[in-house]
Amino acid sequence: MAKFQTNSITEVASPGRVPTIVIVGRPNVGKSTLFNRLVGSRRAIVGDEPGITRDRLYADAEWRGRRLRVVDTGGIIPEAKALIPAEISRQAKVALAEADAVILLVDGRSELAAPDIELARLLIRTGKPLFLAINKIDTAKQESLAVDFHRLGIRSQFGISAEHGRDIDELLDAVLQVLSKDFPAGSAEDTKQDKREEPAEVKVAIIGHPNVGKSTLLNQLIGSSRAIVSPIPGTTRDAVDQIVERDGQPLRFIDTAGIRRKGKTRLMAEKLSVVMARKHLEAADIALLVIDATEGVSALDAAIAGYAHESGRSVIIVVNKWDLVASGQKQAISQSKAARIQESKRTKDRNLYEQQLRYGLKFLSYAPVLFVSALSGKGTDKIFPTIELVATERRKRIPTAEMNRFLKTVDFERASVPAKQQVKIYYMTQAAVAPPTFILFTDRAVKLHFSYQRFLENQIRRAFGFVGTPIWIKNRARE
Repeated sequence: MAKFQTNSITEVASPGRVPTIVIVGRPNVGKSTLFNRLVGSRRAIVGDEPGITRDRLYADAEWRGRRLRVVDTGGIIPEAKALIPAEISRQAKVALAEADAVILLVDGRSELAAPDIELARLLIRTGKPLFLAINKIDTAKQESLAVDFHRLGIRSQFGISAEHGRDIDELLDAVLQVLSKDFPAGSAEDTKQDKREEPAEVKVAIIGHPNVGKSTLLNQLIGSSRAIVSPIPGTTRDAVDQIVERDGQPLRFIDTAGIRRKGKTRLMAEKLSVVMARKHLEAADIALLVIDATEGVSALDAAIAGYAHESGRSVIIVVNKWDLVASGQKQAISQSKAARIQESKRTKDRNLYEQQLRYGLKFLSYAPVLFVSALSGKGTDKIFPTIELVATERRKRIPTAEMNRFLKTVDFERASVPAKQQVKIYYMTQAAVAPPTFILFTDRAVKLHFSYQRFLENQIRRAFGFVGTPIWIKNRARE
């Protein structure tokens, strides 16, 4: 029998702690659909392919004025031995250890299966409040399909439709009634006060192509095995996020799926994961662009970097697996990868390697570069201070008077702009932050020449910094 035990000791609810509800079940029963329904957004990828969800996903929900934390887990196969199914089960065990209540989801349209019976037995032994949700009961006529599931021995049973929202309210009311004993409701004023006191979190998306070490880096940064790590490219599908608090500042790290070229994505789940990765990137403040040191900068790396730059995200370039290059451990690198590393003596020199990297990513000249080993943790200690610096620079605002004093010192004749496209700049102001956006008031309503923009951006960076963040410059004709 599979060993699937969690800590059965009842945890005393600390004041203000939000109760956690974990959704579990075997593959393809609709857990992610129910998760999305409860949190009110398409947070998890949903599809007909079994095993789409792999890592555990967290999101906040609200029911009857009460805040809840909902966790989606991958499909559990109790006796799984293959790498990814076994890792999915391990992730689910971690979620169950944190749970205040558990929802076991089964497919009402299929016969009661042995994995369901085994899973129900294991969950009952945990001692956690357990609720059975029989999914895909879309109409009253189909309620008879749920009768057979009484054999699982779970008292609290609900026939629901996660897709259509049928009887979800009854399920949540029952869960809330049980949780209210350990989690008494606070006043609305207390909730507002808590929100006022909480500092705004900084969202950090970890991006890159498949198999560069994004999940390993996430686990290293948060100090636990939060994301599934395997040598199989494309292991991560849903974006995995985790909040870390540092000096009172919450940082939300988001491990996104590896972004591939359009022609390389075949399964629908992979295509959706790429779409979701770009969506989470655009919602972030800072992007950690992970580059495989053993491969160097590829065209795909440049394309992914372009997504971050064009969407106005701040960027930190993280060169991972640097230990393999610096130590000359070529045996750890495949022949195809080793062929891309030219002149091993040169690549051991960080300055020369960075020059090559900067050449491949010219438009990210403002981005700091860090050399790390996510596996061993070497160099990762510099990531947190760099994030704090870039987050501060991203929200920096320069007073208009100071900007105009700076403008008087700029010699625009050095910008090498054709005479027909030159404009007279009267004054400038910073209109926004995150990213820093400047507006120039000029004598003509023409698009500012690229040379003007590049020259002025360089001058602004020399004077005011703005490390790690793109600068947007717009112009308007003065009336």
